[in-house]
Amino acid sequence: MKNRIKCIIVEDEELDRLVLQQHLKKYSNIEILGLFDSAEKALPFINSSVELIILDIDLPGMNGIELRKLIQKIPACIFISSHPEYAIDTFELDTLDFITKPLRTERFQYAMLKLFDFFEMKEKSDSFDILVGENHINIKDGTDIFKIKISDILYLEAMKDYTRIITSEKKHCILDSIGNLLHKTDFNSFIRIHKSFAVPKYHIRSKNAHEIELVHNIKLPIGRAYKNNLDFFSL
Repeated sequence: MKNRIKCIIVEDEELDRLVLQQHLKKYSNIEILGLFDSAEKALPFINSSVELIILDIDLPGMNGIELRKLIQKIPACIFISSHPEYAIDTFELDTLDFITKPLRTERFQYAMLKLFDFFEMKEKSDSFDILVGENHINIKDGTDIFKIKISDILYLEAMKDYTRIITSEKKHCILDSIGNLLHKTDFNSFIRIHKSFAVPKYHIRSKNAHEIELVHNIKLPIGRAYKNNLDFFSL
C-alpha cells in the first residue's frame, strides 16, 4: 500500500477534533494536513494531494454532506455524526464509512481497516491491471469473455458447484465453488456471511442481527454459522 495517506479533518467540536487527531496519530501511514471547525475554512486547503477527509455532518454554515458533494474527487471520505439516520444520505456520496458518536476505539480501528483495504485495492487496480493484468478475473459467459476487476465485485453468491459474481454492471456465473474462490489470494478481502454469500469487507455499510447492508443499498442475510465472521464490524 502507498506510504502516506494525506488527511483533513473537518469537525466543529474541539474535543472531537482532538480525539480524532489522537486516534490518527497511531497510524504512521496517515499524515494530517489540517484540522478545521467549518467547511468554509477547510475548502481553500482541499486540493489534489488530499486523499482522505473525515467529516462531521452538523457543521456551522455548510454541512458535511454539502461539502462532500463539492469535493467528490477526494478518494476516501469517512463521516462521523451523532445522528445515525444520516447514514443512508452519506452513502449516496461514495462514502467509505459512517461512524456514530461517541467515537469508540474498536469502531475506529475497523474504519481504518476498511481505509487501508480500499487503498490497497485501488493501488493494485490502478497499476497491475495496466502493467501485467493482475487483480482481475476473466470470465467466459457463453461465447463472450469478460475481464472483471476484483474491486468491482459487490458480492459472491453460491449456487451448488457454481458461483454467481455480482457487479454493478452485470451478473456472471462461473463453474467454481464459492469456497474455492475464497481460498484464492485475490479474494483475501472477502468474508463469508452466509452459506450462499460472501462479500468484500470494504463494501459493508451496516449490520443488524439478521442482515448486512452493502453499497447501493444491497441487503444480504447473515447465516447463524457465520455471525462470528462479522465480529470485526460494530456500530
